[in-house]
Amino acid sequence: MPKMNQLFAGFFLFFSTLFSCQQKSDFKSLSVNDFESLIKAGDVQRLDVRTLAEYSEGHIPASININVLDDSFAALSDSILQKDRPVALYCRSGKRSKKAAKILSERGYEVFELAKGFNAWQQEGKAVEH
Repeated sequence: MPKMNQLFAGFFLFFSTLFSCQQKSDFKSLSVNDFESLIKAGDVQRLDVRTLAEYSEGHIPASININVLDDSFAALSDSILQKDRPVALYCRSGKRSKKAAKILSERGYEVFELAKGFNAWQQEGKAVEH
């Protein structure tokens, strides 16, 4: 029986180490007004994670577009974004932006996402670029 306990302890240690080494996603969801204050305040990268067609119909001024549904989202983000500057990102309603925020925060970015997306931004009458 002692060998079985040692084996179990070994597996437990292995799995706890495996899972503790994984990156934790850590990002903040912001209201429209808090998001607007953030992007006005400093050296924040603005990222629209919708499709190019959606982006072309209107977007937050000075934002760049990288579609989170694209298989190369992470690689494109790493080649375009700077990890030493915060990223403020959004999608249409907030679902895709949470996915993108999780991916980027796990890759070491400081991430803020617009909780209810571009729809809420427009409803609040905030600036839009075409």
